Amino acid sequence: MSRAHPTRWLLLLLAAPAMAAFAGTHDYRYDTVHSQIVFSIDHNGYSRPFGRLHIARGWLRLDPDDWSHASTELDVDLAGVDMGDAGWNKAVCGHALLDCAQNREAHFASRSVERTDASHGVLHGTLTLHGVSRPLDIPFRLNREARTLYGLHTVAGFSATASLDRTDFGITAFSDSIGHHVSVWMELEAIRDDHSSTGTTATKDSP
Repeated sequence: MSRAHPTRWLLLLLAAPAMAAFAGTHDYRYDTVHSQIVFSIDHNGYSRPFGRLHIARGWLRLDPDDWSHASTELDVDLAGVDMGDAGWNKAVCGHALLDCAQNREAHFASRSVERTDASHGVLHGTLTLHGVSRPLDIPFRLNREARTLYGLHTVAGFSATASLDRTDFGITAFSDSIGHHVSVWMELEAIRDDHSSTGTTATKDSP
């Protein structure tokens, strides 16, 4: 049996800490069926109606035991906004507001994650909306990471919230009747898929 070259052993020793650091890190793709985004905004002081959005695609990299290397990117389908009325949907997608013809999707990319306890953290990243990019912090809870009931997939599930000012993104129309502050709630599921690289388009999956 031939002996390994000393240089090869040195490279393996140097690489070992990095390999250990990422040993529990896995790639996930967002389940676009079971992930939803709900938002609310003031309507001239009368009410705070809700709208719903869906994730178009996205990926997540996570070690459930060590969040220091966690990262994510996702695209939100603005053109599919659902306000509960076809005419209202069209108005929200119009040039004066979301301008879906020019900005069909919003994009979020994380920079870092801050763990606050065993199941909670804050995702720090950048949101690009209406062609404008701004920092956005997203407090979240890791609800569960486990195999599904029938063992088909390993799923990581999250609940998250966010708050933003629409005028920061250049959406300034109807300021006398539509509020500036937007509250956002997210219920997200991501399916472990170590055979796909980050950035892979998410697909729809059965329960």
